[in-house]
Amino acid sequence: MRLQLMSWPEVETYLQRRTDIIIPIGSTEQHGPTGLLGTDAITAEAIAWKLGEAVGACVGPTLGVGMAHHHLAFAGTVSLRPSTLAAVVADVVASLHRHGFTHMLFVNGHGGNVATVNMAFQEIAAASSFGGGSVPPVCSIVNWWDGNRVKDLARSLYGDQDGSHGTASEISVTWAVHPDQVRRAEFGPAPAARPWTDAADFRRHFPDGRIGSNPALSDPAHGTALIDAAVADLTERHASFAART
Repeated sequence: MRLQLMSWPEVETYLQRRTDIIIPIGSTEQHGPTGLLGTDAITAEAIAWKLGEAVGACVGPTLGVGMAHHHLAFAGTVSLRPSTLAAVVADVVASLHRHGFTHMLFVNGHGGNVATVNMAFQEIAAASSFGGGSVPPVCSIVNWWDGNRVKDLARSLYGDQDGSHGTASEISVTWAVHPDQVRRAEFGPAPAARPWTDAADFRRHFPDGRIGSNPALSDPAHGTALIDAAVADLTERHASFAART
């Protein structure tokens, strides 16, 4: 069930029997020459919705703009500053906690969000520690691609050509969700991962936006399989998360 398709009495009824919620979080940023700008939000949302169905949990609205300033040298990227994203996450958590949600699992599609979101969680916990206030909610962020099933499947499909940005796997998932948006091209080798600083530095080292990836290997059928694998991985993760006290 999706929070945005529920009425407030239906939310109150839900909270009488369980208090967990799943929140998709992604980004709006370049994903190489053929990847959709909304890739990180599209993948997180699709997988969170299916996870919600699998475990019977409510799924909150997608946070579709993330911490992606390093992609701003590519047209169409929209980013929040780390401090802004942390404030958005804190306000979302506070809003839901006020209503009685106690466990909030953020299903993430963008690696650049992780440090900032975890900082927001720590600020929430610190406010309780220093202020002696009410018990803070249990919050966690999990990347949809981190489970063993997804990793094994991606390795079998793409070997070492999945890369770490504009990946064949994430583009396959977007094509499974939006088969009318398939864009195919042939690619030469992409630069390997290395540290970067700002947007100009990122564009200098990764001129077409890819990091070690070959999206020519992407396929909508792969995306469907990857979604199923991610939901299986996250169903296990959700069970242990929801049981935390």
